[in-house]
Amino acid sequence: ADKLRQIVSAEDHEPTLTLEQADEGVLITGSDAKFKVMGYAPQDFPALPELTSKGLPTGFNSGVTLQTGKMSELIARTLFATAREIGRYAIHGVLLQRHEGRLEMVATDSRRLALARATLRKDAFKGDKLRCIVPTKALQLLQKLISADSDETMEIARADNSVLFRIGDGEPRATLRSVLVEGSFPPYEDVIPKDHDITVTLDRDLVSSAVRPAALLTNEESRGVRLAFDGADRRLRLSSRAPEMGEANIEIDVAEYQGNDIEIGFNPGFITEALRVIPLPEVMLELKAPGKPGLLRSGDDFIYVVMPVSLQ
Repeated sequence: ADKLRQIVSAEDHEPTLTLEQADEGVLITGSDAKFKVMGYAPQDFPALPELTSKGLPTGFNSGVTLQTGKMSELIARTLFATAREIGRYAIHGVLLQRHEGRLEMVATDSRRLALARATLRKDAFKGDKLRCIVPTKALQLLQKLISADSDETMEIARADNSVLFRIGDGEPRATLRSVLVEGSFPPYEDVIPKDHDITVTLDRDLVSSAVRPAALLTNEESRGVRLAFDGADRRLRLSSRAPEMGEANIEIDVAEYQGNDIEIGFNPGFITEALRVIPLPEVMLELKAPGKPGLLRSGDDFIYVVMPVSLQ
């Protein structure tokens, strides 16, 4: 299929291309070019499961129905935090689960954790309790098939080793099936801070516009940006320094501040990636101590935990 896409893209100057079934493949013909791409017998392609009387595809034991817009938001708020490598835990995918009547997605790369929730009707869930780890590539493809501002309906169904996405009202316009990530997802609840001494309310766009230029004066050796909070003046001072490059110092106001003053360092990329997926204009930052993780919160639907970095 990828080779077919490459050929069609390479022949984009052709107004018309003709595709015909040929022996063991497909014949692609243009005005001055001809290609034959080898394929497989149609009967060897796995058939998509049919729906049962319980509303679940044959062989699937749990599922959920929701709007594609909500699913798109959940993917956008978690996918960026997945790990790129395979490690002890199965964190190169996103945990998808039903939790207390809500659909949750959780992703982590061991240095940060993103948790997004969507509240659904009770009758949205079917079958057994839903919990599985969906591969990153499957969610990347699904994100291309759905729209963030759409009210279209989609169904998710889980079998022992696969997950099925059916997109469309009534007869599905697209169906995606993927194997699940094997292994155990880490006990993410243990990572989320249970208490904090400092609460800061920040303007999302203002913080983002300050972190980005501060990040320009960092490198692999000094990859952190220092955040110094002054509660009395309600000011946040951001600073960064890289040998042989220079330094940056930026100050902004904070909307609200509760607690003692604190200085803490974070990877600037981790902060800006989280701010980019927060839809609300304000974000809450909860801190405990310079060596403890920080927690970004946007309403009750998004939690982001990020580990601090050393500024020595």
